[in-house]
Formats: sequence, structure tokens, C-alpha cells
Amino acid sequence: MPNGDKKRKDATKRMRKSPHRQTAPAQATEERVVAALRAMREGAPISRAARENHVTVRTIRRYAGDALMQDRPGGRIRALGDDPVPRYLLIPGMHGPREVEAKGLKTARQFARYQAAVNRFLGGDRNALADWHGKKIAGIELITAGNALKSLAQRGLLPHSFYRAFTGGAR
Repeated sequence: MPNGDKKRKDATKRMRKSPHRQTAPAQATEERVVAALRAMREGAPISRAARENHVTVRTIRRYAGDALMQDRPGGRIRALGDDPVPRYLLIPGMHGPREVEAKGLKTARQFARYQAAVNRFLGGDRNALADWHGKKIAGIELITAGNALKSLAQRGLLPHSFYRAFTGGAR
């Protein structure tokens, strides 16, 4: 690997580990990269996924290189099924939203299912949280007590979207 590529890769790793330093445009770019990865998982080639999500192939490689795979030189670039790209999520805590770093698509999907259950519960479905009692995701015990969730919602401490941003940003 040429020396310049190694430096660029090291800078990308640092960027991913320090999400609070990113600007709003960088966050927006990373959100577009995630959308491009989703399109690739649905079968789109990287060039079309990049074009449809208003990013370049180079940007996709820079931000999500660990989530890409190429079988042979000149072959099609595919997105891996479960990527190692961290996502920063806001989950309900007893004193307001807590930020959690979810590594991988599986954990992020679990959080999304929990969020949907909380929203159904707050919408009137009393049994929506039944499957989540006593469960943890990413080491965090989930709040399933109805009174606690209603109290958080009334005080405005329940995040309307558990995704803060792809890699960070303003709270």
C-alpha cells in the first residue's frame, strides 16, 4: 500500500472514532453514503448507487470502505451484508435520551424495531412492548415500563428519532 493510501486510511479511522468533531456537511455526506450502501445491498451497482445518492464512488470508498468487497480486480464491488460502520443512536434513558454507538446493521435494526414498539405503545397499543421486557441491546437495558415512557414523552425527553446521525453531530 503506498504511503498516501495508508495516511488516508488512518485519517478515516480517526474520523469514525471522533464523531463529535464532524461538520453538518460531513454528516450529510455520510447519510448519503449509508443510502448508497442500502441501494447496493438491494442490487444496484456502486456507480448507480453513488449517482442516485449524489455522492461519488470515491466518497463511498472513503467513508465505507470496510463495508465493501470486490472478488477480483475489475470485478463488481458489493456491499457486505452486515457492515462495521458505527451508527450513533439515541435511546430513551430515565433522565432523557442516551447516546449509544451501535456497530453493525443488526444492532441498528434491533434499535429500529424497539423504536417502532415504543411508538406503537405511545399510540395506544398496550402489548407493543411485551417482547422487549428485560432485553438489552448493545449492553443497554431497554425501558419498557409504560409509566416511565409516558412520563418521558410528556416531558419531551423521548427522542422522536433514535438515530442522532450516521456518525455524530449536534445534540
